[in-house]
Amino acid sequence: MATIRSRGPYQWQAIIRRKGYPVETKTFEIKADAETWARSIEHQMDRGVFVSMAEAESTTLGEALDRYAQEVTPLKKGAARELDRIRWLRRHPLATRYLANIRAKDMAMYRDERMKAGISPSTYQKEHALISHLFTTARKEWGMDGLTNPATGIRKPRVNNQRDRRLLPGEEEKLLAATKGQGLRTAIILALETAMRRGELVDLQWDWVDFKRPAIVLPDTKNSEPREVPLSSRAVKVLRELPRRLDGRVLGINTDQLTRGFRIATVKAVDPQGEPAPIKGLHFHDLRHEATSRLFEKGLNPMQVAAITGHKTLQMLKR
Repeated sequence: MATIRSRGPYQWQAIIRRKGYPVETKTFEIKADAETWARSIEHQMDRGVFVSMAEAESTTLGEALDRYAQEVTPLKKGAARELDRIRWLRRHPLATRYLANIRAKDMAMYRDERMKAGISPSTYQKEHALISHLFTTARKEWGMDGLTNPATGIRKPRVNNQRDRRLLPGEEEKLLAATKGQGLRTAIILALETAMRRGELVDLQWDWVDFKRPAIVLPDTKNSEPREVPLSSRAVKVLRELPRRLDGRVLGINTDQLTRGFRIATVKAVDPQGEPAPIKGLHFHDLRHEATSRLFEKGLNPMQVAAITGHKTLQMLKR
């Protein structure tokens, strides 16, 4: 039989002690609500279907994000970017809510708020996937068996990653002239010469560079498979001009520095006469598309290009 006790004029605490189960407690403002909850829990225990929600009811999303960042995120290839997303979510009011109290409508409101803030559908989907996987991990691995995933079934904005932006005549020269820093300049040239991904470039190690072949051998890529990327004479030249770092990294810049530096260069670009001439609508990833197109223009067939770029399907290569 549950114990119902007063904890003040507007607080009633229900306590259930049952052999074989952890002690269950919950506080309500109305005594009748405490009694109703206690009867429901005891009925579930009688039927043998009770699953404790105590941990989910006492763990906030922010606390769960901290644990996720320590136990799950480090195992991922994109750990650095995911940590940025976790830091953002920790500052959101949703992080103060208990896991058991977050509902699908809360996730829908979060989606609408983020889209109104102007983020891209792709950025939202990464945040959505992070929250969804956190709830799945909490249920499957952290012992919160009765926890439901509020992100399941929520409508997500459609992502359209198809871009056909190529460099216009003169844009490559303007971009490189406006680029500050040898590492950033090298990253741009290598992107155009090798079609390597942004993450592959910033993670590049000198041990992976073979000037005799000449090629870069990437031991672990986005597709979890090694890949050999041939080097053009221009790529070899720009690599040989770089000083060697003690940590073994080639470029010495991180993803955020590369993205920010590239964006600044597009804004500060000038024409041959020195007049401001910003490069509009160009993203760093467009350089991979440009490089892939140039490989086809050199006469390589789709299988040869896919071996260099790491595209897994012909549909992705076509895009």
